[in-house]
Amino acid sequence: MQIIKLVLLFSLLCLSACGDPYLQKIEDQTPVTEQRIQQLSQALDNGQIRNANLINQYAKQVLTLKPELSSLIDEFKKDATSQGPMYLSLLDRINTVKSQPQIFESSQAIYQELLNIYQAADPVLYSDALSDPLNVLADMSDGALPRVNSLSKEQSLAANNAQDFGVGSQLVGNPSYGSWQTNSSGTSFWAWYGMYSMMGNIFGNNRISYDNWGRNRGYSYYNDYGRSRYTSPTDFRKQSQVENRTKKSFASRGQKFTSAYSKNRTGSAGLSKQSQYAQKSASKFRSNSPSKSKFSSKSKYAQKQTKPRFRQKRKSFISRSFRRRR
Repeated sequence: MQIIKLVLLFSLLCLSACGDPYLQKIEDQTPVTEQRIQQLSQALDNGQIRNANLINQYAKQVLTLKPELSSLIDEFKKDATSQGPMYLSLLDRINTVKSQPQIFESSQAIYQELLNIYQAADPVLYSDALSDPLNVLADMSDGALPRVNSLSKEQSLAANNAQDFGVGSQLVGNPSYGSWQTNSSGTSFWAWYGMYSMMGNIFGNNRISYDNWGRNRGYSYYNDYGRSRYTSPTDFRKQSQVENRTKKSFASRGQKFTSAYSKNRTGSAGLSKQSQYAQKSASKFRSNSPSKSKFSSKSKYAQKQTKPRFRQKRKSFISRSFRRRR
């Protein structure tokens, strides 16, 4: 009798896994997404990305104005190449999908990540996303160079009643350039990666707290248009944890903290039609965050898996099938 039960259970597992519609979608989408990333690299190398070209032009002019910032300027020049942090992040995400599918909550989450990466690697959308580091270079010029795809700093701050967090504020919150670190008192501060820490040292913005930034931030492409595409599931979970921790801290004092992403900030100008269209999906992404996101362990797909033991075995099947087919 016990053997019969085991055979039946095994049969049910196989039928369920074999009937998963996302496995075939993953197999079909993976090479397409990989090809898109390779094409983006070629476009960067061939000078076919508009804002990447402008980054090189702006970097050259800022270097003339402020040669003492050469190390930081060189770091931003990487954004115009396939060695920039945004591009390397896309590579890391596709490699994670291929090598560690078991870390995703479901096959649906894997497929959604492949679609997000594919869209993020679109040359036109990627050019729009580069407007953030490009406009940091513009701000470093003290007004000698205009912002691109964005209102001026003064106009944007006034339109959003935002606080001026200094040069580089467009990149705060973007996991390609730094991360939120929480101290022993429970307060989260922005910490720049590597050479980007020079912005904190030079421009004095190395003590930006999450609660202050979340309530008073200005416009940036990443935070207002690109977060749904340029954020890995892991980074999104970290952002959600910081936000939830901040909300609880405010609630313990009888106060309310409104999400940093609850509404779009004003400031975009001249963005592509692709970004305008993609903004619709970004709005849905914000409406689901942080606790209802597809990246969350409490997704609707996960809720259907009512038996933890069954879900664990299914995840193993997804992992083996995906590795075998790729």
